[in-house]
Amino acid sequence: MNLSLYLTLKQFKSGNQNGFFKTASMLSIAGLSIGISALLITLFILNGFERVISEKITLLDGHIRIKHFLNEPYDPREYELENALPKESDLFSYHAFIQKPALLRKGQIAKGVIVEGISDTSYSFLSQLIISGSKNISRDGVIIGDRMSKENNLKISDNITIFDLSTFYQQEKKFKQLKVEGIFHSGIVEYDNNSIFLNLKTSQELFSIKDKISGYVFRLNSQNDMPKVRQQLKENISYPLMMMDWKEKNRALYKWLNVQRWPIVFIFGLISIVAIVNIISAISMIVIDKTRQIGLMSALGMPIKKIRQMFLIKGLVIGFFGALIGIFFAIFLALLQNRYKIIKVPEDVYFMNSVPVDVSMVQIIIIFFIVIFVTATVSLWPSNRSTKISPSNALKYE
Repeated sequence: MNLSLYLTLKQFKSGNQNGFFKTASMLSIAGLSIGISALLITLFILNGFERVISEKITLLDGHIRIKHFLNEPYDPREYELENALPKESDLFSYHAFIQKPALLRKGQIAKGVIVEGISDTSYSFLSQLIISGSKNISRDGVIIGDRMSKENNLKISDNITIFDLSTFYQQEKKFKQLKVEGIFHSGIVEYDNNSIFLNLKTSQELFSIKDKISGYVFRLNSQNDMPKVRQQLKENISYPLMMMDWKEKNRALYKWLNVQRWPIVFIFGLISIVAIVNIISAISMIVIDKTRQIGLMSALGMPIKKIRQMFLIKGLVIGFFGALIGIFFAIFLALLQNRYKIIKVPEDVYFMNSVPVDVSMVQIIIIFFIVIFVTATVSLWPSNRSTKISPSNALKYE
């Protein structure tokens, strides 16, 4: 074993529990561990927020929507999009939809809503959100959000009337009398309070658009396939159709998430920087404390390079164990939060009722190696100081 490594590890294993070396090293490791765990937990929470928000939005809105650039209904046969796309794909599934504003009425209750007409083959995504009633929509049925249900006292089997807003001020109003067949909960207030789901054919009859649709919604099997699917769709659509993915539609939300990420990471990263500065102080104090031993080793002929290596290794050991303990502590807290949902948040603000924590091995590995590199770098200065100690000055009072 390398002599410098052997002497350093022997000092760590020393039974002298009151020694300055051990105390300074343990405090440095503890400080670094707290900094690393705080930084990692912050990153894990940001990962969790972005994942949950993306999952909820894409579950309702899909990953990509193709529609008329004026948002008008169109006949899909005119653009032959269905013929250009595969009936089945390993990358995505898609279906037609209708989306238009309408007015919901029941007795004295009147509320503006967004009607989403979906085909019989596309109910699977909605079944994941249903909390009461049927998971399918009949020709005379409607599924509403739980917040809309609570605020307007609507229950399963209630009869409601849906008016086409474009004909509301005309003599001949277009409307449909439907029955509430299900209630869904997404956790996103805008959807739970304003969206209703109808059968596609029922929506076409309500808005008098015959075989026209608002567009197609695409749901990807993996978000990693987004560039490939976008390219495939881009080759098959032309003016006046346009393509928009969920991040473009919710640009403001994702911009806010990105803006929040870097200041938060910077602030918690400062804790790690303070801990790393503490390592410099600790090793410098250890050099001062070990002045006599350094002088003695120099007098006995130990090479300066080996003495420098000893203090460099001490910095690396502190960095290694500090990072390792911080990582394990962060993972432990993440698993604890995911299992027991200890930290709660208001769902109407954050789209979720507890703080989600997503552990990223990539982030852990990157931070671990950055810590090792930085601690090795900052240990160079105090370790170089140790080589400037003269044996005669160190031992003249002995």
